[in-house]
Parts: sequence; C-alpha cells; structure tokens
Amino acid sequence: MLFTYGHRPVYIVLLVFVASWSWISGVSADTRVPLTIAEAEDLATAREPGMAALLARSQAAREKAIAAEQLPDPTLRIGLANFPISGGGFSAEGMTQAQLGLRQAFPRSRARELAGESMRSQGAAFRHRADARRRDVVYTVRRAWLEVYYTRQAWTLVNESRPFFEDLVTITRSMYGVGRKTQHDVLRAELELSRLEDRLIDIAGKQAQAQAGLSRWLAEDAYRPLTASLPAWSEPPVAGDLRSSVALHPLLLASEADVSSRDAAVGKAEEEKHPGWALDVGYGYRDGFLPSGEPRSDFVSVAVTVDLPLFGENRQDRRLAAALRQRSAAKDAKAELEARLLSELEVEGARFAELSRRLSLYEGRILEQSRGQAQAALLAYQSDAGDFADVMRSSIDELNSRLDHLRLQVDRAQSQAALARLGGFQP
Repeated sequence: MLFTYGHRPVYIVLLVFVASWSWISGVSADTRVPLTIAEAEDLATAREPGMAALLARSQAAREKAIAAEQLPDPTLRIGLANFPISGGGFSAEGMTQAQLGLRQAFPRSRARELAGESMRSQGAAFRHRADARRRDVVYTVRRAWLEVYYTRQAWTLVNESRPFFEDLVTITRSMYGVGRKTQHDVLRAELELSRLEDRLIDIAGKQAQAQAGLSRWLAEDAYRPLTASLPAWSEPPVAGDLRSSVALHPLLLASEADVSSRDAAVGKAEEEKHPGWALDVGYGYRDGFLPSGEPRSDFVSVAVTVDLPLFGENRQDRRLAAALRQRSAAKDAKAELEARLLSELEVEGARFAELSRRLSLYEGRILEQSRGQAQAALLAYQSDAGDFADVMRSSIDELNSRLDHLRLQVDRAQSQAALARLGGFQP
C-alpha cells in the first residue's frame, strides 16, 4: 500500500526532506570551519577601526602640508575714492576715482616650507602609529586565541580523565563490598570525582570568558572551533638582533617624526623674527576733462608693505621659547619610550627562555615520570600492596602535570607573540 502526504507519496516527501537537510548541514558545516590563528589575525586587522582612523589622520596631515606650502590667496579691492558729497557727480572733481586694487602677501622666507615640513612629519607620525596599532591588535588577538585554545584543550584533558576516576570509584566500591577496602577509600574516590566535575565547570567558565574577549575582535567568529594544534612558529631571532630591531619599532619612528615636527616648529618660530611683506598694485579710473580740454589721466599705484617685528620680546621670543621646550619634551619622550621598549624586550626574552627550559623539562622527564608513578600506584593498589591515597595523589599529579604542560606551551607561544610585537618579526 502506498502512503501519501496530501497528494504526494510519502517517499517523495522524505526525499525532499533529506536533500534539504543535507544542504542545510553543508551550509552549517561551512560556518564551522576551524579558526586558525592566522585567520583570526586577518579578520581582526580587517575589522579594526583604530588603524583606519590613524591612517585617515595621516592622509589629512599630508593634505594640510600641501596647503601650508602655498602662498596666501591674493586680496582684491574695489572702491570709490574722493567722491564729492556736495554734488557734482563723478566727473566734478579731479581726484574722484573708481579704484581696483590687488594685494598679494609673501610670508617670511621659509615659513611656508617649514609649515609643510611640520605637517608632513605629523602625517608620518600618524602612519607609524597605525603600524604600531596593527602590531598591538595582532598581539592581542594572538593572546586571546591562545587562551581560548588552552581552555578548550584543558577541558578535553580533564574530561578524558573522568572515565578513569569513575572506574576508580566503581572498583573501590566493589572491593569495599567484599571487605578488601574501607569506606574511607570509597568516599575519597567519590570526592575526587566531584572535584573533577567542579574543575570542568571552572574551565568551561574560563572558556566562555576567553571567547568573549576574542569576540571583541572577531564577533561571531570567536565561537568557531579552533585548530587542534598550536601554530608551528619558528624560533625568535637572537637577543642582539631583537635589540637592534627595537630601533625600528613604529612607536619609536612615530616619536622621531614628532621630534622632526617640533624641529620645524622651532624653525618657524625663528622665522617670525624676520619681516614678511606684501605687494599692493592699484588702478584708479577718472572721468571728465582738464581745463585744457584733454581727458583726465587714470592713476596706477604700487606699494610694498613690510612687517616690523620690533616688539618681539613677549611674542616672537615667547613663541620660540615654547617651541624649544616642546622639542625638548619630544626628545625626552622618545628616550623614555626607547628605554621602556628595551626593558620590556629584556623581560619578555628572559620569560621566553625560562618557559622554554621548563617545557623541555616537562617533555623530557616530568610527564613520563608522573605517568609511570600513577601506573605503579594503581597496580600496587589493585594487588593490595599500596595505599588508596597514593593512587589518588599520583593520578591527580599526572593530570596536573599534563595541564601544566599545556599551560607552558600556551604561555611560551604568548611570550613569543609578545617578542614578535616588540621585535617586529613574523613568528
């Protein structure tokens, strides 16, 4: 008998449902592609508005530099001079004129050039700060990605050890039932299983916090699954090369650009002690005739206006003193920044070396020793030659050693990311 749904056979409806579900599952699977740390960096830098704002300010400063180097716009003057107010009209008096004048100011000799230099230096400073912002964003995203990776891997490690502790509870109850173990052993096994569940809850909470931190940069992509392994980064350069590379840190380059801008400001303040000048050209039209019957001649006038910086003690001198102080402050700020970056590099280099040594110790000895100790304690307990407390202690120690090893791997990668931010290399 053929079952129908409406006017369609049931198997056709099922076929359409299966095909639709397969398509939806495929779309969902595409959105769950594992997130690599390199993809996280690209997504964050593409979406980060702080860099775009700094680059826009850099472009604005470059546009201002071009404008600052140009001559001021000329001034057009149109007027009527010496018009008789008692009557007679435009041609009654010989000095009555319709005037047309043009005035062009010429600032102090290098003032325009120095103003352009100052704005170009400011534009370079904004551009370098945009580069520094990019480094900071990449470093922050790397740390956040690694923290999410740690919480997920830690949860997996603890959850994978849960069946062992459950089996241990079962074995202890069984041995207690036949009189081979005490109730204290059963309660201890149940307590450690409960503590394991508490640890899982704690790690899940930290994972949610780490993903929330990463979502600031990646939005919904922060909740995608991560790749199963840490990034295969190369070793950082040697300490001497890292120290040399700090001189090219974009923040230091931005500080150097600030100093250059202040240098130009000092030069501009010094130029204010020199006079600027302006050229005035005028044409005066006259109407009417001379007593001889000849038409009145038009007038042409030329004048030069010169600044007289005679009272500069409280103007030009003060501005120069202020510019000199600002340049000194910019140099001091650069020196302080360089010292801070070098100090951060030394601290992070020492931390990276320490983490590398500890990681080698764990991978060379501690992991194997803790695993062997746990196995030996369990065999001794099962053969009634060992104490239950030793079994629990060694099993927990093995789990903690594996978690510590994972933490060391992540901390070392985060330290390497910090060195890359300071040294400007690609790990």
